[in-house]
Amino acid sequence: MSFSFKNVLVLAPHTDDAEFGCGGTIAKLLNQNADVHIATFSSCESSVPEGFPKDILHHESKAAALSLGVPVQNQYLFNYQVRIFNERRQDILQDIINLRKKINPDLVILPSLDDIHQDHLTIAQEGLRAFKLTTVLCYEMPWNNLRFESNCFVELNESNVQSKMEALKKYKSQAHRTYASEEFIRSLAITRGTQISTKFAEMFNVQRWIIK
Repeated sequence: MSFSFKNVLVLAPHTDDAEFGCGGTIAKLLNQNADVHIATFSSCESSVPEGFPKDILHHESKAAALSLGVPVQNQYLFNYQVRIFNERRQDILQDIINLRKKINPDLVILPSLDDIHQDHLTIAQEGLRAFKLTTVLCYEMPWNNLRFESNCFVELNESNVQSKMEALKKYKSQAHRTYASEEFIRSLAITRGTQISTKFAEMFNVQRWIIK
């Protein structure tokens, strides 16, 4: 089944969250001619591993999004300090509202409301507040989710999964993370696919589904 969504906004607390959370779905949406935008709220300069320039994630995120097929003009990078998003909640909400006015998406994809990372939770809460009249899906991050209500699956093909892995390879500064391995990414896609009797999938939680 093809998506009916034409204008999509992905909210990512940090660089690489969009690709990890829904990289395969982004690739599928783009293949079906959706206009996809990615808004990232921090390039995590204070968390960059030793030996890399502080702005490395800014460049890596741009390369990763381009690898998926998201053009530069559809990429938005804000400069909030990592781990203290909750202290800038109103500013973040205003930025999201500005994006809503600019993009007017018919689908928003954001972190789970059950994500225990403080920045992820802030983006999930403020994103849902801004888009309460829009279809909203939450992507999973198993390393941050103590629980996750799996009520939506997006079937992927080999090309979608490969696009996700190629995009994540652009994050050389994050290659040390256990969940950045190709084995894990492919295995998770296989696991989610098995749950719906297909080869690959990504899993989401539905917060809002608007039928027109």
